[in-house]
Amino acid sequence: MNKKNNALIDVIRGMVIGIANIIPGVSGGTMMVSMGIYDQLIYSITHLFSDWKKVWRFLLPIGIGIVLAILLLSKLFEFLLGAYPIPTNLGFCGLILGSLPFIFQNVKHKGFGLKDFIPFIVFFLLIIGFSLLEEKSGADVLLKLDLPGILMLFVVGVITAATMVIPGVSGSMLLMLMGYYEPILSTISDAIDALIHFDIAQLMYIAGLMVPFALGVAVGTFGIAKIIEWIFSRWKTQAYWAIIGLIIASPIAILVKTDWAGFSIIQLVIGILCFGAGALAAYRLSEL
Repeated sequence: MNKKNNALIDVIRGMVIGIANIIPGVSGGTMMVSMGIYDQLIYSITHLFSDWKKVWRFLLPIGIGIVLAILLLSKLFEFLLGAYPIPTNLGFCGLILGSLPFIFQNVKHKGFGLKDFIPFIVFFLLIIGFSLLEEKSGADVLLKLDLPGILMLFVVGVITAATMVIPGVSGSMLLMLMGYYEPILSTISDAIDALIHFDIAQLMYIAGLMVPFALGVAVGTFGIAKIIEWIFSRWKTQAYWAIIGLIIASPIAILVKTDWAGFSIIQLVIGILCFGAGALAAYRLSEL
């Protein structure tokens, strides 16, 4: 496969991660694992400058895909989740579970003892436990361009980045619980409108809000990636069993949170087709 095709595939992978980070309850980190790029992404983040040529060839298309998904597809998936929650969520379940054959390659022929079972069951139960908690959105906060507001945006960016990198944890869900999900999504939408109308004053104001948040995301991503790299260097097999626990539990958590009020046989059939398409897409992406 040539470099141009590789870059295009990485843009598509980035878009899948971006979509996952838009939707509350779906983990961008899980999608990274599902597509077989988690190790490479952690390496790229932690070797940003020491191996910059190789790293940027990988990170740039991934980043472009994430940004494209957030800017172009956020409204579409909000609509799909509102109008067709069952097929949409089953499609994401397929994307998550389709990677399992690839993930199991990392623990194949290494046995499964108590030291492997403990991280598997702990992280499986952790995700199931989160899904059973009563979902309450925090009261939406007002984004402000004062010192406390800027510092809080930086802290929220750090926390959000950490949850986006850790498989099984939904950054958008955490933003919702903290009351920042709607304000930040609305600010991104306002930025698109300001670009379309070339409203410089509005763009400058939005940049003032988003720059501290983006800096927090960068710091949080780098910090948690360092911790994960350290864990993988010492307990790689156990780390993969923990990730397998997260992956198997994630579809259960998503289905628990799914709105089943509009259930019908047609929606279920479409959902099964979406599940199969998602599983096939994840399997193919993890092979590339």
